[in-house]
Amino acid sequence: MELSARNKIRGTITEVKIGSVMAKVAVKIADGTIISSMITIDSVEDMNLKVGDEVFAIVKSTEVMIGK
Repeated sequence: MELSARNKIRGTITEVKIGSVMAKVAVKIADGTIISSMITIDSVEDMNLKVGDEVFAIVKSTEVMIGK
């Protein structure tokens, strides 16, 4: 995965909560901190995100994204 963002933090998905338009994805990183991101339901489905998946929390100055 190639991205311009420099802050990529590996973690494990602990929660995927689907709403009416968006989904909340919670990622637990090595020190136990939970990082949450609101992403589209389409993105959850396209990446087949589920609890237990190893992913990256990608932090930019204006947002937190999820990458797999």
